[in-house]
Amino acid sequence: MTTSRQIQLKGYPDGAPTPDLFQEATVELPAPQDGQALVETLYMSVDPYMRGRMNPHVKSYIPPFQLNEPLDGGAVCRVLESKTPELSEGDIVVGMGGAGWRSHAIITPKGFSKIDPDLVPLPAYLGVLGMPGLTAWAGLTQIIKPKEGETLYVSGAAGAVGSLVCQLGKHYGMTVLGSAGSQEKLDWLVREAGVDHAFNYKEHDARSLTKAIAEVAPKGVDGYFENVGGMQLEALLNVIAFGGRIAACGMIANYNAKELPPGPSSIINIIPRGVLMQGFIVSNYAHLQDDFIKEVAPLVASGKIKHEETIYDGLEKAPEAFLGLFEGANTGKAVVKVGA
Repeated sequence: MTTSRQIQLKGYPDGAPTPDLFQEATVELPAPQDGQALVETLYMSVDPYMRGRMNPHVKSYIPPFQLNEPLDGGAVCRVLESKTPELSEGDIVVGMGGAGWRSHAIITPKGFSKIDPDLVPLPAYLGVLGMPGLTAWAGLTQIIKPKEGETLYVSGAAGAVGSLVCQLGKHYGMTVLGSAGSQEKLDWLVREAGVDHAFNYKEHDARSLTKAIAEVAPKGVDGYFENVGGMQLEALLNVIAFGGRIAACGMIANYNAKELPPGPSSIINIIPRGVLMQGFIVSNYAHLQDDFIKEVAPLVASGKIKHEETIYDGLEKAPEAFLGLFEGANTGKAVVKVGA
């Protein structure tokens, strides 16, 4: 039998999650049965959407985490033993389905894909070429539908999703504006991601951010990729251009709120300006995975798309990595290194 170290959820948060909600456990795994494989987790992902899975009372597009069970998420794994023809010993795979937040797991091939470990560093398959990458590409190309010469604003621009949105926006010939919460991140956005103007959202309220954006984009913002919500949404609704498009990917500013704040008063602007605002989740565009990889993978491999990972070393660091998402602790994708 194989021993698996796990991080389990032992309580649901009321407001912001805290370290005491997690516990470490060790379990013995049975041998894989027909149609299954035993894998070792090499890297695992932590993502903001996981906060929504910590509320058992709200229906969502994905089931809630269960108490005293390991959490789940994207993971890059090595196949150790296989009883299924789709996977062979030594294969490196990426996917979701029972391999995250644990050192070893029994999986089925469904939800996992073989990857080339020599194309890009393995953590990139959880970020720029993984779920966050598809999220960025799909929201931009399918909802905002960028046009050369237009202006794009990205909230949470230094994160895993936002940083790719910014670079793809530049690739498509847009003027790109973005926000982040530290000077280090602002510098990275300008230096590496090619952002034209970067704003520290911590230095603004909705009124001052509105003014700052209007000064550099007097004709308004044509596309807004929304990762944060809160006062940034209020400000962007003030400067959205006629015919503007908003891809609503996330609103992390509200994820830990015990009571949701009232909607932005500036929402009225979408009516006279003919604005499209569409929410989405990445699974809406899973059928476009091959198109995404075909376009973005060569840009990543050639170095034209920069990607950054904040890597935490050790499975025990998973709670710290997850909690850090809500404090802006990561630049690019937050990843936990689990195995060798």
